[in-house]
Amino acid sequence: MDLTFYISAFVTLFVVIDPIGLAPLFVAITQGAPARVRRAIALRAIGVGAVLLTLFGLLGEGVLGFAGISLAAFRIAGGILLFLTALEMLFERRTQRREDQADSHPPDPSVFPLATPLIAGPGALASMILLTGEVRGDWLAILGVHLVMLAVLAMVLILFLSAGLLERALGRTGTNVITRLLGMLLAALSVQFVLDGLRDFGLAPI
Repeated sequence: MDLTFYISAFVTLFVVIDPIGLAPLFVAITQGAPARVRRAIALRAIGVGAVLLTLFGLLGEGVLGFAGISLAAFRIAGGILLFLTALEMLFERRTQRREDQADSHPPDPSVFPLATPLIAGPGALASMILLTGEVRGDWLAILGVHLVMLAVLAMVLILFLSAGLLERALGRTGTNVITRLLGMLLAALSVQFVLDGLRDFGLAPI
């Protein structure tokens, strides 16, 4: 696969996982925790999220086949799901929903709500299946997709560990502006997923 594919994969996962949007929520979820505890929570959340995304990237298409669902159908459904996520980002529903989930966190929030659904949510899991489905049979490209995913999670970890500084630097207004810009980009990417699925069915021009 060429470099363009990996850039697109990075943009897709970066927008869907939304490291910048997660950072302030991580601060809220771990408010009052010592730096050592906060670091441990961040590492556990990233680890669990990476395992979930890897499993869906490697086995997701097989599970779809077992359920009798074609990749083209899932690509269209995934595109619609990503588009709904983009709408939530554009109209602040996603931030409100994440804050609601953060308000109900258990004593150790590393698995829930951080790892899932905030990091490895439905959109991210669908994206891994779609991206690895694009390169079916090419294990080197599949490895590349997973390396891109790990790179995005590394950025999440960095932002988690420096979330306090980031929150003070951006402020609520800055975070909202960035979230809306990412939402516009995600909307365009989701439409592309739907078009790719329709093309697989022969319903859209090549």
